[in-house]
Amino acid sequence: MASAATAVPLSPRVAFPQDTGLDELWMLFDQEWVCSVYRQRFGEEHPVPERIRIRQVSYTPGRMAMVSYIVEWEREAYLPSQHFVAWLERGKPVEVFRYPDDPRLPGLKQAADPAGAIKLINKYVLSVGARRTRVEAVRYRPGSRAVLRYSVGRMRFYGRVIRPATVSSFLKSWEPIARSGFAAPRIAGYWADGGVVWMSEIPGKNLRSLIRRGLQPDPGPILDGLTTLWATPNGETQGQAFDLSGAYHRAKRSLLHVAQDDALASLSIGRIAWSLDTFVESWRPSAVAHNDFYDDQILVLPDGGMALVDFEEAGPGDPMLDVGNFTAHLRWRSRFGRKTESDGTSQYLDEFRAAALERFGWRERDLNLREAVCLFRICTNAVRHPQHHWRERLGAGLTLASEVLE
Repeated sequence: MASAATAVPLSPRVAFPQDTGLDELWMLFDQEWVCSVYRQRFGEEHPVPERIRIRQVSYTPGRMAMVSYIVEWEREAYLPSQHFVAWLERGKPVEVFRYPDDPRLPGLKQAADPAGAIKLINKYVLSVGARRTRVEAVRYRPGSRAVLRYSVGRMRFYGRVIRPATVSSFLKSWEPIARSGFAAPRIAGYWADGGVVWMSEIPGKNLRSLIRRGLQPDPGPILDGLTTLWATPNGETQGQAFDLSGAYHRAKRSLLHVAQDDALASLSIGRIAWSLDTFVESWRPSAVAHNDFYDDQILVLPDGGMALVDFEEAGPGDPMLDVGNFTAHLRWRSRFGRKTESDGTSQYLDEFRAAALERFGWRERDLNLREAVCLFRICTNAVRHPQHHWRERLGAGLTLASEVLE
């Protein structure tokens, strides 16, 4: 194992409370262990990295923990950063792998390689011959999903890499979106065994970026699209019903565990749970909904229409929860975003909320409950994307959820 003198700096420094179900959890945040395992598995052909950053954490107390890392070198080395992952499950040794060799996403390695990708495209999408292909990783969540951008000649489209067992449900979730008032990417082809779905590119501007720049669109077209989606007859979609109870209780267990040595945060979690537990247990799906609706999922088209580019959660859900999730994300960024962006986001939050309440005649208290439960779940961002002061960020997020409930 590397000595303390030679260990590469690991940032940020994170320490979770001891977990009796995951005895090796501490190693995933230990500078010497992380440096040593990287050098042993992947680093022999490269110089010693300048730093290793913790990129993302997924943690279920007592069951599993995943930490992904970005390895960076000094600028003069002219080496691209690398992405590797440590995966720990109860009763199993730590599993370490590097992007794109993700064992839970068997199609990712070939789909992310230009030479392999062009073979897949010719087989499952369309015949383009042996053209020069460029593949860019847009998003990657280890063990869960990846989004790849393809440029083949003048053509551009996207690949969604998911677990093969979820391809069928993904395609079913696309159907109500495609029939709604939202534009949706066209399914160009899919490789079921590899878990890859290729979709057309939609020309448009990201709604979140527009809001940040103070170019907020009229909420009307967004609400129009939602209205048509919610009107989809339940019998016309086979998407899985949204499990609000499961999502809420997973967040609650995780937050209670990581905050167990923080009396103020624990007290805040208890107070929020006292307000939300009854609501969550009484909640039931009432219509077809998006179930993960927020501004970063939406493109504004040149003609002013709206497009949805992420829809895998679509199915039986709750219209008001779609709006609550949308406003929760706006509220979170208005509080934690840059000052130059927060004012515009806060203004759009107020405008969108008022427009939704007026159009649908909802009670504000009912929307507040849904926004608060979404904010509570978003509080896990402090754990999933830890920063040096992640505990303070968690406390501030819990305060934000409490304010909505007041």
